Amino acid sequence: MKIPYFPGCSLKSDAAHFEQSAIEFCKAIGVELVELPNWNCCGTVHSLTTDDIMHHLACFRNLIHAQELGKELGTNKLITLCAMCYNTLAQVNELAKRKPDDLKTANEFIDDLPDYEAKVEVLHLLTFLNNYVSFEKIAKVVKGRLNGLKVAPYYGCLLVRPEHVKIDDRERPVLLSKLLNLMGAKTVEFPYAVECCGSYHTVNLKEAVVEKTYTIINNARENGAEAIVLSCPLCEFNLDKRQRDVKAAYPTFEPMPVFYFTELLALAGGKKINVNAHYVSPENVLAKYKL
Repeated sequence: MKIPYFPGCSLKSDAAHFEQSAIEFCKAIGVELVELPNWNCCGTVHSLTTDDIMHHLACFRNLIHAQELGKELGTNKLITLCAMCYNTLAQVNELAKRKPDDLKTANEFIDDLPDYEAKVEVLHLLTFLNNYVSFEKIAKVVKGRLNGLKVAPYYGCLLVRPEHVKIDDRERPVLLSKLLNLMGAKTVEFPYAVECCGSYHTVNLKEAVVEKTYTIINNARENGAEAIVLSCPLCEFNLDKRQRDVKAAYPTFEPMPVFYFTELLALAGGKKINVNAHYVSPENVLAKYKL
């Protein structure tokens, strides 16, 4: 099965290990992620201004590339990995389907590509695995290899908000836990699973993000977790790389490793991951569970 795939900027730089582990795991279940030709940045943050079509054009261009590649591959689906990219693409796609006048205006702006027909289905990889691959098929590959690794699934904001693009329940999502349990991990519930990580405040309000990270990780540990699992490069930066600043502010703070969920899928599928891509090394935790 070949599916159009939008990587986004971070997955070609700091989050390359997110992409690599996803591609490897998808191959193991018979899915080939086919990167969109000529893709551009998703635009990063969805504009909430109702007549701000200009700020949606980056997404429209990517959706057109997905539409054309999908025609070659015989599918209308587009897969993303980054929660930010998913949210931005899905919101613009929903706008195109709901407001034909805005779609017409966008198509008039983009005169070097075919018109967007608003038939693409934007999917986060978690949704694709759940709805189109089935967890039963995944179970045959991962075989419970995580050996009871205790993890806290962290969704952040963008996978569960707003309502029209959420992939799971806004307050008590379970999709990531189901997948992790399938891999043999023990998931812990903690109240900060859908809390914002601080997002781009990490640039100009670093101290606020440090406090967020300190609170989220300590709470995950208090609830029994030994690692956090997520699906967003910006959340990963704030919860992993910012632990350096947390340690400086709170000398008794105990670091906690942070994984992309695809890294654990790759591990559970018998593959190696790039532990050097992590600020907080996961090697001790992995060794404890013979991974």
